[in-house]
Amino acid sequence: MKIEDVLKIQDKIIVDIRDSVAYQRDHIEGSLHLKENELFSLPKDKPVFILDYTGYKSERLSKELNQNGYESYAIDNGYYGYIDSIQSFDCKEVERSIIKKFRKEIWRKFTKAITEYQLVNEGDKIAVCISGGKDSILLAKLFQELKKHGQIQFDLVFLVMNPGYNEMNSQLIEINAKRLNIPIHMFHTDIFEYVSTQNGAPCYLCARMRRGHLYNAAKELGCNKIALGHHYDDVIETILMSMLYGAQIQTMMPKLYSANFKGMELIRPLYLVREESIIHWIAYNHVQCLRCACKLTEMSEEIEGVSKRKEIKQLIQKLHEVNPYVEANIFKSVENVNLDTVIAYKKEGKKIHFLDTYQEEL
Repeated sequence: MKIEDVLKIQDKIIVDIRDSVAYQRDHIEGSLHLKENELFSLPKDKPVFILDYTGYKSERLSKELNQNGYESYAIDNGYYGYIDSIQSFDCKEVERSIIKKFRKEIWRKFTKAITEYQLVNEGDKIAVCISGGKDSILLAKLFQELKKHGQIQFDLVFLVMNPGYNEMNSQLIEINAKRLNIPIHMFHTDIFEYVSTQNGAPCYLCARMRRGHLYNAAKELGCNKIALGHHYDDVIETILMSMLYGAQIQTMMPKLYSANFKGMELIRPLYLVREESIIHWIAYNHVQCLRCACKLTEMSEEIEGVSKRKEIKQLIQKLHEVNPYVEANIFKSVENVNLDTVIAYKKEGKKIHFLDTYQEEL
């Protein structure tokens, strides 16, 4: 049922089954936020209208409710149907917001990283890897603007790997791509299924496998670089995680060569962009994006990698309350390493101890 018709009905129940973050960000006034298994606890004296991201899942759930004595309907096109009913979606306005409203906090930091770390060169063919999350969606639009307004000539491919998303999540990626005028190239793998059968740290294994598939697909398409959506906060969290849990000083590099795919390079153009700026841009433009669509992390936040990064994020927030410059200091710490003041370091796999070059004063 169209949202315009739903809103005309006086006695009704509108149930929003999107995730809690999406619901808190924006929702239909008066709607309830419930999980799927809570739907059958609703009273049967009023019609129930179900809203998800795209309308796909709500159709199935409304049929189940009807089979159990409810009067239930799916809201056409889900949340996007609602947004389109209250405002016309204009992709050009989304693009303009990058250059205008978010010029200082996103666009300038993006172009600074491109220049400072020499991420894009003349003649590059870059595969912008889109997971469906907030970071990669913004990255795709930034690259489109860079190609439009920049001085360097390069080509783009927008690469989507489906690691085993359910149909609703896959459909959400396709809808976003269409609305945002991003011409995606999608291919499928069974990474989620494989990782679920393995022991150890699933997030690490999943990330490694994803990257391998992306490198391979990008190379087959004639690309020499893949661009990932890691941002400033990912960088500082990685620095602390390596120290506190890995007993090493290590950072997430803005670019690196692939060890297994000769001639391929990985770049991180959001390296200087804060996560809060990305969240602000997504909310401002009413873009509904995937969070982590992995079944394992949905079931448990105790998975190593998920819980550790969450702990580090909370630690940084607490440190910020005492020192508002803590994020910048963590980031700059790996730019100011003085090798004369460390006990040992590694170079090309070889450990170099300070005693190896130490000379006692006469």
